[in-house]
Amino acid sequence: MKKLLLAAIAALALNLAQAAELEGFKFDDKVKLGNAELVINGTGVRSKFGKRYAMALYLPAKTTDAKAALAAKGPKRVAISLIKDVSGDTFANAVSGGINDNSSDAEKAALKDRVKQLVDTVVALGEIKAGTGIVFDWIPERGAVLTIGGQQKGKDIPGEDFYTGLLKVWLGEDPVQNDLKQALLGKPQ
Repeated sequence: MKKLLLAAIAALALNLAQAAELEGFKFDDKVKLGNAELVINGTGVRSKFGKRYAMALYLPAKTTDAKAALAAKGPKRVAISLIKDVSGDTFANAVSGGINDNSSDAEKAALKDRVKQLVDTVVALGEIKAGTGIVFDWIPERGAVLTIGGQQKGKDIPGEDFYTGLLKVWLGEDPVQNDLKQALLGKPQ
């Protein structure tokens, strides 16, 4: 009986430690960002004219509530793996459009220069190939950090309001895709 119980606990621990896999991409269940350990909140696929990218949302603690995810304090991560090639221009316009669609006029005015900074950085990349990882990290002492293909691109973008605006692309009132929002919040589809 004791061996059976230990085997069951070991199997459960193994299942908890496994990475999430989506569209052939693996997303770790936990990541270390700065001094914080983040947990995967949910994963999903962006589908527009076919599957575009798989992504995962990492937060300090799991939540199924979008407002709680947006308000979570401390480091956060959005990890994207491209399923198809995308031009920097297309990706930048989609992200900036998503920020604008989910921001008030006052928020748009406050974020304008920082959104332009992100757009300029991403457009300058040209084509981003399928399989490339795009990571948006929020590191409170630094700001928003963009990493593409394992290398930081552009300068850190200050302001938690900017990162919250970025998260609203996927978690806002007008997300890029509602079922993707639900998946990132860990809700069954």
